[in-house]
Amino acid sequence: MKPKIICWDIENAPAKGYFFDLWKEGNIVGIEEQGFLLCVSYKELGKKVQSFALPDFKGYHKDKHNDYELTKRLWQLFDEADILVAHNGDSFDIKKAQARFAYWKLPPPSPYKTVDTLKVAKNFGFISRKLHDLGKHLGYGGKRTHTGWDMWKKCMDGDIKAWRNMIEYNKRDVVLLEKIYLHFLPYIKNHPNVSVMMGLPDRCPNCGSHDLMKQGTDYTQTGRVQQYQCQKCKKWCRGRILEKVTNIR
Repeated sequence: MKPKIICWDIENAPAKGYFFDLWKEGNIVGIEEQGFLLCVSYKELGKKVQSFALPDFKGYHKDKHNDYELTKRLWQLFDEADILVAHNGDSFDIKKAQARFAYWKLPPPSPYKTVDTLKVAKNFGFISRKLHDLGKHLGYGGKRTHTGWDMWKKCMDGDIKAWRNMIEYNKRDVVLLEKIYLHFLPYIKNHPNVSVMMGLPDRCPNCGSHDLMKQGTDYTQTGRVQQYQCQKCKKWCRGRILEKVTNIR
């Protein structure tokens, strides 16, 4: 069985507070409401993109800012996943999700690994590493356009049309994310080892394919190993058997 790899993205409401001056540090004098989750979109590799948002859950019309049921559903997604893929996920999405898990006193989900496509993009000389710009530059198109802060505000107020736009915007992000992840896949050096997770070590470590072609040898401090290239994702990898070379200094 291949590990469950899920591309995902969240949209969340900003915190509500009070401040005197926009440009000074420490100018927030009070917080009225912490931020909360609005919607989540996700896509298991090769499958259809799905989403869930606050209006999908019972009790929404009674309390439009209560994200308990949505957070539980996101927790289940984390609990089922082996690898979670997100753009800026390690610094933003994961932390936001964990904050809501802790707020609602949910236990930690089962262990998972992450791939952050923003971190991967930093290994290239792209002018911009934003998801929209990467998508445009790599030929996959950009993010869905929206009306800016107005869309978030209307969703927080319960506007159904704004919710439809928000969900489509969120889903488009995930479709674009998957394309960029697969585009970057052969370049990711620290990708979770899929072949080990499958219990089949003689496969591509990034995608799990068994279609590996011998492509010369690679040298280490103590010997040399067979070098392969995956014919599916084009990742370069090495064999496990080390041939000692004693006549090389």
